[in-house]
Amino acid sequence: MNKDELSNDLLPFTTNDSLEPIKILDLIEINLKHILNSPELQSFIQIVKGDLYNRDYLSAFNSDEKRFAYVARWTPARALSYSSLFSSLKPIKALLQEPIQIKNVLCIGGGAGSELIGLSSVFCRLKEYNSSSSSEIHINIIDIANWSTVINHFTKYIKENWLYHGEKLSTNFICDDILITNTDLQLNNLDLITILFTTNELFTEKRKETIKLLQKLNDNCKSGTLLLIAESAGSYSHIIIGERKFPIQFLIDTILVGKPNENNGVWEIVNSSESCWYRINQKEVEYSMKLENMRFFYRLYRKK
Repeated sequence: MNKDELSNDLLPFTTNDSLEPIKILDLIEINLKHILNSPELQSFIQIVKGDLYNRDYLSAFNSDEKRFAYVARWTPARALSYSSLFSSLKPIKALLQEPIQIKNVLCIGGGAGSELIGLSSVFCRLKEYNSSSSSEIHINIIDIANWSTVINHFTKYIKENWLYHGEKLSTNFICDDILITNTDLQLNNLDLITILFTTNELFTEKRKETIKLLQKLNDNCKSGTLLLIAESAGSYSHIIIGERKFPIQFLIDTILVGKPNENNGVWEIVNSSESCWYRINQKEVEYSMKLENMRFFYRLYRKK
C-alpha cells in the first residue's frame, strides 16, 4: 500500500491542482443563496440530523427542503475535502490531467454534489494549465433520492464559470437504487468509480445486495479502472463470519483484492489510509455555518 503521497495521513487544505477553496464555497453560496437565508433552514437541518442518526436514509432526503438543507450544511466541507483528496491521489490526478481522451466517471451515492464539485475543481484547474487539451469528463451520478435539481444547478454554474469550454464537462443524474437498478451504467467503459460515505449506508440497508454490487464491479469493470471508497473513520459496522467478527472494510478488501497476503483478487490497492484528516483553515475561508474538519479512511483500488 503506497502512502507516499499524503504526509502523515493529513490532506492539505488546498493544492495547486485544484481550484481555491473560496471558489468552491462561492459556487455553493451563490446557488444556495435563498436556502442559506431561509429562517427555516436550521429546523430542516435538525430534522435531517435526526433521520440520519436513526439511519432512516429515505426519510432524510424525501423532500427538496431536506435535500437542500443537507447540501447547505454538509456539502461544503465534503466538497473541499474531496477536492484535496482527488488532487492528492496521483492516479486520479493523472486521469483528470490526461489531455485527449473522454473520461467516464460514476459517483455512487453522490447526489448531494460533493463529488461533482470536487472532481470539477481538479479537472477545471488542470484545464487551465493545458487549455488546448481536447479531453472531456462525463460524470454519471446515481442516488436513491432525487437530487437532480442540485446537480443541475451545480453543473450549470461549473460549465459557465469554471471552464472556458463548458462542453468539456457533462453530468447525468440517475435517480435509482444502485443495488437493484436495471439502468445500464456501462461499467465496462468507466475510468473512475467513487463510493464516498455511502458504503456504510448500503451495508446497513442491504448487505447481500451490496456484496453483489462489489462482485458486479469485479466482473464488469475494465482493466485500469480506478475505484475510490471512503467512509468516516471508525463508523463501520462489523460483520460476523462463522464465529468471528470483522470490520466491513475487511470484507470489502477480501471481495475486491482477495484474502489477506494472497492478493488473488481482480483489484489492487494503490493507495490507502485508515485514518486521514482534512482540516479547514478557518483563516482563509468563511461560510455561514461551521465548516467541520473531517476524519475518514479511504482505499483507492485499480482493476488489474
